[in-house]
Amino acid sequence: MKDLLPEIRLLKGFSSLQFGANKEAAQLSFGEPQEIQVLNDDILSNNTLVYHYWDEGFSLFFDMNKNNRFSSVEIDNKETLLFDLKIFTLKEKEIIQLMQQNGFALSDTEVHQWGEKRVSFDEAVLDCYFENNKLVSVNFGCHEEKTEYKYFPN
Repeated sequence: MKDLLPEIRLLKGFSSLQFGANKEAAQLSFGEPQEIQVLNDDILSNNTLVYHYWDEGFSLFFDMNKNNRFSSVEIDNKETLLFDLKIFTLKEKEIIQLMQQNGFALSDTEVHQWGEKRVSFDEAVLDCYFENNKLVSVNFGCHEEKTEYKYFPN
């Protein structure tokens, strides 16, 4: 990875890559991905291109319905920074406190059947996943653009 340490820049981007950037910008920032995957969700009519950087501990998601624009990232790199702190060294309560100190309230928590716990901050578009009280992955992205529908009379 060309950046020194991976950095979560809430609502803005990941390290030097801005949300909305294209695939070429991602490759300039991080090099060639080790794997490229296409995810199709027929129910939501959503198609996503994923660049996996396995050795660097993150995957970049590009919305294929919006000209392959960078929209979210999943991270498990233990060196990742959030507000200049290594987020993977923090406990759940410390992450909640850090987010609150920076203006983002806890929105939801859920324990999945398989034991993983999700802690969400919807305003920040951030989900933190814990197993055995340890942070194992972080997903974050940008807000969906609101589409305004205008209806015209016949």
